[in-house]
Amino acid sequence: MISRLIPHPLLSITLTLVWLGLVNKVTPGNLLLGAIFGLVVPMITAPYWPDQPTLRRPLVVVRYILVALSDIVVANVQVALMIAFKPNANFKSRWITVPLELTSPEAITVLAGTITMTPGTLSAMLSADASSILVHCLHTEDPEGEVANIKQRYERPLKEIFE
Repeated sequence: MISRLIPHPLLSITLTLVWLGLVNKVTPGNLLLGAIFGLVVPMITAPYWPDQPTLRRPLVVVRYILVALSDIVVANVQVALMIAFKPNANFKSRWITVPLELTSPEAITVLAGTITMTPGTLSAMLSADASSILVHCLHTEDPEGEVANIKQRYERPLKEIFE
């Protein structure tokens, strides 16, 4: 009975917290509305989640979030400085292909989202067999280093978390 009411408890909590972050004010009304979103959205989308993902290593999740957030902040500063102080610079934009060891659709989605949320990089396409992801880098002089960085900082922890 409770699993029908709250099919994805972690998603419900996350949606409630995201709502409170978006409205930027914690009031009983906002908390209630966030809780309603947190309950209704997972119920409506439950048929599209045949297998609930399991997070195997919660401490690795926390570490992954901290690494991703710090990378996003650092990349924001780097891109802002590049644009502010070198507006006419010759950026070395590159398309790179990142081979994937991940097999879980949820893990691949988190990886693609993390890459896209980090300023200066964009995940553009997943190969048909999900063995690689195409990434655009705003500026890189070392494409192989970028691939190694993505695999080391993001893919390896996601593999621990989801697989």
